[in-house]
Amino acid sequence: MKKILLIVFILIINISVIYAGKPMLESDTYITEKGDMKITFVGHASLIIEFNKIVIHIDPFSRVWNYDNLPKADMIIITHHHGDHLEPELIKKLRKPGAPVIAPELSSKDIIDCIVMSDDETKIVNGIKIEAIPAYNFVHRRKSGDPYHKKGEGNGYILNLGGKKIYIAGDTENTTEMKELKKIDIAFLPMNLPYTMTEEMVADAVKAFRPVVLYPYHCRGSDSEKLIKLLEGEINTKVLIRDFYKGMKKN
Repeated sequence: MKKILLIVFILIINISVIYAGKPMLESDTYITEKGDMKITFVGHASLIIEFNKIVIHIDPFSRVWNYDNLPKADMIIITHHHGDHLEPELIKKLRKPGAPVIAPELSSKDIIDCIVMSDDETKIVNGIKIEAIPAYNFVHRRKSGDPYHKKGEGNGYILNLGGKKIYIAGDTENTTEMKELKKIDIAFLPMNLPYTMTEEMVADAVKAFRPVVLYPYHCRGSDSEKLIKLLEGEINTKVLIRDFYKGMKKN
């Protein structure tokens, strides 16, 4: 019975969405205890999650896609303050009246009426349980010696939707906190140098916390085939590769 349920869970309906003649955005739909959950891969680190009539935008970034014809946001989640993750004017444009925006403290300064979450908090927002997870570098550093992402400045998040746990890691390396996660159904892990993880770091994290489904994202210039080879034999995790840069190439 458990095997049957697992097969049902990882059954994904691939949906291509066309907006006003633009190139197609890919979407995957998952079955949850409370209806379908659709994830649209907008580009780079930008996602849209639609669940129970709520539209959640993650790190919207106008350089990867024209947002004019995308659905407006019932909730916006920001991982950190860098310009490819935080775009205040786009947030204003996407945000429905009263829609909450969740962000770390450093990012909140540019957002009106922001819900601030530190990297060890859990909150219920619009009925959705959201857990903030530390996101930071401990290996890769700037010439100054500072890490590209300092601990405490950015968050990853776990969204609990219909009995499924979706982990959006943000810009981070394979931290201790990440490797200690449990029962993650879908994980988005960044994989590009020098800012986030190598293929080896992603593989190390996956072998530690074993998500059911892995999407490498924020991954321009990385080698997806290398990652797949590194994870050969990890039967607990299904690796799904999506094109996060088609909008940046063509728009």
